[in-house]
Amino acid sequence: MRILFAGTPEFAARCLAALLESRHDVCGVMTQPDRPAGRGLAPAAPPVKKLAAGRGIPVLQPPTLRDAAALDEIRQLRPEALVTAAFGLLLPQQVLDVAPRGALNVHASLLPRWRGAAPVQRALLAGDEVTGVSIMLMDAGLDTGPVLLQEAIPISREDTAGTLTDRLAALGGMLAVHALDALEAGELHAFPQAAEGVTYAPKPGKPEFRVDWREAASKVNRRVRAFNPSPGAGARLRGVDFKIWGCDIAPGKGEPGEVLSADKDGLRVACGENAVVITELQRAGGKRLKAADFLRGFAASPGERFEA
Repeated sequence: MRILFAGTPEFAARCLAALLESRHDVCGVMTQPDRPAGRGLAPAAPPVKKLAAGRGIPVLQPPTLRDAAALDEIRQLRPEALVTAAFGLLLPQQVLDVAPRGALNVHASLLPRWRGAAPVQRALLAGDEVTGVSIMLMDAGLDTGPVLLQEAIPISREDTAGTLTDRLAALGGMLAVHALDALEAGELHAFPQAAEGVTYAPKPGKPEFRVDWREAASKVNRRVRAFNPSPGAGARLRGVDFKIWGCDIAPGKGEPGEVLSADKDGLRVACGENAVVITELQRAGGKRLKAADFLRGFAASPGERFEA
């Protein structure tokens, strides 16, 4: 079956890689325009574009999907079905109608929980114990279409957004191939999403990236994991900004943000309930370091307090 794939980040690239290894024909790829990245802010190609270009697959990067030129480019590829994964834009109905076999979306949650742009981060922030991948038939709404396939995986206490995304991407690619095989065989059946349990997963804003030491240690730990590998959970001590990349929950009592100890085992900081031991962190402009190495160059003393 001829497939037009739409996606942008690494999650989508992993799904595309699975489709490229299947018997289906990826006739084109649609992705977001190149964006400035890095210290030099040079335009950088999205991971999906890099993978597709390396395989000689036509790449479309329309700035909008609501003009006739973009729609004409899509039609010229003559896809039988669309597959999307973390594309970053809602597809208008006129695009969804291009493929006669329909448009399938690979979504990293168990719909209807966590519809929207950041299901992995939201699941971690909420302390969910289970998540998964849903293959849904797209409509004009925000992840509201009927579900075709769904599979759950557990979230471990060590999972970060990075490790969880990797596992979900592998699962998503596998399920996407299975869905296309079943669609081609006429064996794919849709069921409507439940009306109960609907939640939304908007992109986190800057205030959410900052650690709130008044929260319980369990929530601080989840925040650190949810924003690893990007953009990092922020904190400030002595007017210096840090990113915290790893921490463990530990017993401890003190004023929220108070340094309880600083040694080879890490930086123990009091929270609203219990404490966390920071095991990996990074000073602004510096390298990510294990806490023991970090403390050799930035001594911290018990009694100091991180800013609220």
